[in-house]
Amino acid sequence: MRLSNYFIPTLKDNPKDAQITSHRFMLRAGMIQQASAGIYSWLPLGLRVLKKIEQIVREEQNAVGAQEILMPTIQSADLWKESGRYDDYGKELLRLTDRHGRDMLYGPTNEEQITEIFRTHLKSYRSLPLSLYHIQWKFRDEVRPRFGVMRGREFLMKDAYSFDLNYENAIKSYNKMFIAYLKTYARMGLKAIPMAADSGPIGGDMSHEFIILAETGESEVYYQKNWFDINTLDKDIDINGDLQPLVDSYLSCYAATDEKHDPENCPLTEEELIATRGIEVGHIFYFGAKYSDALNASVAGYDGVENHVHMGSYGVGVSRLVGAIIEASHDEKGIVWPEAVAPFDIGLVNVKIDNAKCSEICHELYRRFHQIGLEVLYDDRDERTGSKLADMDLIGLPWQIIVGPRGLKSGVVELKNRKTGSSEELTIDEVLGKFIN
Repeated sequence: MRLSNYFIPTLKDNPKDAQITSHRFMLRAGMIQQASAGIYSWLPLGLRVLKKIEQIVREEQNAVGAQEILMPTIQSADLWKESGRYDDYGKELLRLTDRHGRDMLYGPTNEEQITEIFRTHLKSYRSLPLSLYHIQWKFRDEVRPRFGVMRGREFLMKDAYSFDLNYENAIKSYNKMFIAYLKTYARMGLKAIPMAADSGPIGGDMSHEFIILAETGESEVYYQKNWFDINTLDKDIDINGDLQPLVDSYLSCYAATDEKHDPENCPLTEEELIATRGIEVGHIFYFGAKYSDALNASVAGYDGVENHVHMGSYGVGVSRLVGAIIEASHDEKGIVWPEAVAPFDIGLVNVKIDNAKCSEICHELYRRFHQIGLEVLYDDRDERTGSKLADMDLIGLPWQIIVGPRGLKSGVVELKNRKTGSSEELTIDEVLGKFIN
């Protein structure tokens, strides 16, 4: 993509109303624009990141056998009245009335809708276990939306739902999602710690939040110093095997949010404990028959007796992850994207566009990278070199290739690693070899 033709409305100065790093950099990098309080338009650069995160989430859900569907944003209030949550949910629930006087709502979550789908179509234990998920926009009418996409009113979320005949099988489904979440965040370059959590309005008696560490996080968290030394995820783990020992090993290491941390009863000494801040990027729940009881979702068991199914719910904040990754990976110059979610792989900077040799080399690099499937943002604008390099640092692509007449006199270009800040001068063939081999 040529930057001269690409819509990235970057800003030089920090917006006054942006309180945290991710909000500032997302506005400055031209990723989003606020439409109203807590609601944003996603501009081309931001949407590219959002889609890459969404695809990683999708692939890991598919890997554990979950099947993708798509449910509506607007739901009938009748189901919520049937479950008892319509009046209990509170003011965060946006209630609507259509032209026929029917009560509707903008879905903040989909437990009722998915249970209705299940009870309509599935009647036998032979259909179980079943996991369904979708990636859809949600709305919660936050009393004070803030921190950009980190706590907005409208947000993109992956929510999955599992259905099992009994508790034992339901926990197997829960454990699959537990490990799938760890793999999802690891692929994004994030270190996520699962922590026991309150179930809130979703309900249930077992729940875990997945927290990534960030100094600017909204929650105070506590974990033992050697947590990451003990918990290393095997990429080749058999997701269909017995996962309980692995899950237990994670949960045996102390980790708690400030709501759950009890200093007087903590099993660790101050020297063994790290206190820092974190951001919730996922939340999983086992709630048994809470919704299947209320909505009469049952199947015939092995003995022909009707059983209300055991359910779980599993959420990932897809749009929130964009902000969370920035909070965990940035410097004073701008964003530092992990390669898996970067909007482009390489930033190609033509220092002097009216120099024929510079343009020739840039065109050749752009063409060759395109041929091997790498995504390149080519800065071919007629701007000062300092401005171009500052924009590249702000946007935060993993690699920058800087082509200037001075280097080309010696037959080299500059290759810069955004994360480490290190750079080296290489010939054209050497640069191509870095990415082709």
